[in-house]
Amino acid sequence: MLVGGARQNNLKGLDLELPLYQLIVVTGVSGSGKSSLAFDTIYAEGQRRYVETFSPYARQFLDRMDKPRVERIEGIPPAIAIDQTNPVRTSRSTVGTMTELADHLKLLFARVAELYCRGCGRKVTRDTAQSVCEQLLARGETGDTPAIITFPVTVPQNFGEKEVLELLERQGYTRIHAKRGSTLEIVQDRVRLSADNRSRITEDLEAAFRIGGGRASVHPSGDDGSPLRFSTDLHCADCDIHYREPVPSMFSFNSPLGACEACRGFGRTMGIDYGLVIPDEGKTLAEGAIRPWQTQSYRECQDDMLKYARKRDIPVDVPWRELTDEQRNWVIEGEGPWTKKIWFGA
Repeated sequence: MLVGGARQNNLKGLDLELPLYQLIVVTGVSGSGKSSLAFDTIYAEGQRRYVETFSPYARQFLDRMDKPRVERIEGIPPAIAIDQTNPVRTSRSTVGTMTELADHLKLLFARVAELYCRGCGRKVTRDTAQSVCEQLLARGETGDTPAIITFPVTVPQNFGEKEVLELLERQGYTRIHAKRGSTLEIVQDRVRLSADNRSRITEDLEAAFRIGGGRASVHPSGDDGSPLRFSTDLHCADCDIHYREPVPSMFSFNSPLGACEACRGFGRTMGIDYGLVIPDEGKTLAEGAIRPWQTQSYRECQDDMLKYARKRDIPVDVPWRELTDEQRNWVIEGEGPWTKKIWFGA
């Protein structure tokens, strides 16, 4: 629906029906009444109806706008108006922060958002013995085939492998499926993945999760050799990445907990733009390809660079674009550790 060039005092008799799925586009020249229609009519009616949903006691504490001068408006939902002259101007200010919707959204994300592993892209969920059993029985290729259920045990630094094996043996675990470094893959049971063994599979998985610290693996025979890994924590068993519990502060623009590691939530990063450091790649080092060093203050850096470049057989009379990557890296990064740098670089 297109509404344009209408003043508020000319809206009497105008029949506005605004379903949720329609977009109002107000066009017109300056002074034609666009703001009056948007703020004093549509927003005022939406805000008035929203306030009327509160009790009379609560309404006395809320600011209410005057009822628009129209005969009838239907389909107006609760409305939010954002003034274009808002004085808050920071890199973290958004529509959500200015309207305080961000407070509700971060709570929503913390409760209903789904987690996907940053390593493999798979959905990360908390596994249970029952859910894992259902997954195994639903796999068509492993129907009624033998499988080995295992759990990992890491040998502590203050214990020996023999001591750990003796402790496991006292609990009835005598078979080792595999060994990777200090981690032992202990066999919980050998069982066929069939519906008849549902109870046995569930019990095996419960025991494996309990002793394996919330981790368990299933090795179906006939597969490509890669086991099916499961975890009762927010942990990607395939990538071995742990994730923290989602809390509202992870989605807060003022909390570093969930901020981007690169920009820390500001949307920009500090770095060097080599297009500004070396704007003309046709110049040689001797002609001043490194632009910041062509001032009187940094002339010493230019002289030192030319001096050591000749010692390292770095051509100073060849255009920058024709230098090799190794030669460019020498100019930019220098050489040797910081305490013994022969050339400090750019």
